[in-house]
Amino acid sequence: MAKGKKKDDGIEILEDPNAIVEKANEFLDNKKNRTLVFSIGGFLAAVVVGIASYNYYISDKNNTAQEELFQAQFYFEADSLGLALNGDGNSYGFLEIINEFPGTKVANLSNFYAGASYLRLGDFDGAIRYLKEFSSSDYLVQARAYALIGDAYLEQDDFENASDYYRQASDYKANKYFSPIYLKKLAIAKENGGDLTGAVSAYNEIIDDYPQSDMIHEAKKHKARLEALVAEL
Repeated sequence: MAKGKKKDDGIEILEDPNAIVEKANEFLDNKKNRTLVFSIGGFLAAVVVGIASYNYYISDKNNTAQEELFQAQFYFEADSLGLALNGDGNSYGFLEIINEFPGTKVANLSNFYAGASYLRLGDFDGAIRYLKEFSSSDYLVQARAYALIGDAYLEQDDFENASDYYRQASDYKANKYFSPIYLKKLAIAKENGGDLTGAVSAYNEIIDDYPQSDMIHEAKKHKARLEALVAEL
């Protein structure tokens, strides 16, 4: 929470496989067609080789980048955020890793760290920029990135965008451990934006969908408070 804010159907095969083979042979009996097929085959082979070479290149760069990431992570955990972002003259910081090793997993992860660093530093635009560049299929880290973007928007009093990202965080591979936390943040953003009904709805999700959550009593308390406010309007 920000400081100082309440804040697959199967597909029917219509053609007989034998008929398909016969058509293929007829096609290849034509010299021009045969030449075309071999040309395409050569092209595809070149593409495969190119992809394999690129993947090797990226893998090699990723290994090098991983070595650079270690020191930057150390600085991040020590709260030396300037060094974490920009390096110390001997080791790269997150920003240099992003620029020097594009396309690697480590550069992608560095976007997350850079965004989190800028958020701690109070540079909310920087936080939003880098966190939006990060992408992961991991349920924990991706949802966390969405929530941090929401935090940055909340600090800017942009309650609509904050709500949008808290919603993405709570819905991304929803689970009983973290979704209630993000729903609470969503409720806070909604309340601060004047959408009391939306805030009540977020608390209701915690109550209805995550009844074993540690936040259940708090959600019920705030729901009752907000419903009383709505009744007075």
